[in-house]
Formats: sequence, structure tokens, C-alpha cells
Amino acid sequence: MIRINLLPHREEKRRARRQQFYALFGLISVLSGLIVFLVYSVIGGYIAAQDAKNAFLQTEIAVLDKQIDQIKRLKAQSDALMARKRIIESLQRDRAEAVRLLSELTKQMPEGVYVRSLKQVGQSIHLIGYAQSSARVSTLMRNIEASPWLEKPRLIEIKAVLVDKRRLNEFSMYAYLKRAAAGQEGQK
Repeated sequence: MIRINLLPHREEKRRARRQQFYALFGLISVLSGLIVFLVYSVIGGYIAAQDAKNAFLQTEIAVLDKQIDQIKRLKAQSDALMARKRIIESLQRDRAEAVRLLSELTKQMPEGVYVRSLKQVGQSIHLIGYAQSSARVSTLMRNIEASPWLEKPRLIEIKAVLVDKRRLNEFSMYAYLKRAAAGQEGQK
């Protein structure tokens, strides 16, 4: 019987397979390293691009914040100017009001009625005065009611007093200005 020693042949096949395994392992390791490097690079590129976008947005937000602050300042200035304009328009509208009020009161004042105090707050007028009789106070109230500039006379108090040894009636009353009539009169 012939004996053939196959051990070296088997050993060579094992060595060849081992070399193939190590070569494939090295190749796969290099390829997996390349893949990891590529994925890391791509993700790093995305992160860098997003950081650049974020930085751009931050600078634009800062610019817009400055513009918003300017707009707020301009709006505050505009509101202040509009308030001044309303005050000026109000003063312009009411500048002749005192003259009209005094003129109208002299026209509507019946004989024997004297005004001691006149106070105006807004549209309200407070009159304090003396009359020779209570009938003259009621005449004054009727005249005020019929006036184109005055309205709603309201008697607060009337009482008898002695002034320079004369018996008079002291009265206190309220009346209101008609601003709408004054505006229409100014337009004519």
C-alpha cells in the first residue's frame, strides 16, 4: 500500500485560506474605515453648513432687532407728535371759546343779575352771582336754555343775603357749552 502524505498540502490550503481571511479582513477593515470616514465627513459637512446657516440667521436677527428698535423709536416719536398735534388742534378749536362764552353770557344776562364768580372746567361752567329776585334767576336759566352756545342750566342753590345793606338772592348754577354748535359756527 502506498502511503501519501497529504499534510503539507492541507497545511498549504490552510495557510492560503488564512492569508485570504487576513487579506479580506484587512480589506474590509480599510473599507469600513473609509465608510466611517466618509460618513463622518458628510455629517461634519452638514453640521458645518447648518452652523453657517445659523450664524447667518443670527446676524440677520441682530439686524432685524436693530430695525425693530428703530421702528419702536419712530413709533414713539410719531405718537408724541400726534399727541402734540391733537393738543394744538384742541387749543386752536378752543382759543376763541372764552370770548364766545363771555359774549354769550353778557347777551343772556337779564337786568338785575350780577355774576360774582365764573369757572369753566371742560364743557361745564359754574356760575355764582347775585340777583335782585329769584324770577331774574329763572329768566337767566331760560335765556341760557335758548342760547345757541349754552345748554342745560342747573340751579344748585339760591339763598337770600345782605350785600351793602341790600337784600339780594345769591345763586349758584351750572351750565354746559355746546361744542358741536361752536364747530358748526366756525365752519360757516
